[in-house]
Amino acid sequence: MYKECELVRHHMSQTITVEGMSCEHCEQAVEDALEGVDGVMSAEADREQERAIVDGDVDPQALVGAVDEAGYDAAT
Repeated sequence: MYKECELVRHHMSQTITVEGMSCEHCEQAVEDALEGVDGVMSAEADREQERAIVDGDVDPQALVGAVDEAGYDAAT
């Protein structure tokens, strides 16, 4: 007899602080930068809350670096 195995991946959700976003274009630029990081499943930036929520298994410093590279100030 064979047993069926199901691989379940757990994705972490992380929130980082992002300063410098002033419009929807800024939010999209931050989301694009974050989604370009290996391991990121999705990202949602919120300029009013000055944060981004990222789903995926990724080093927080990689997220900060990507946002900084995009021209915004980020911190964990």
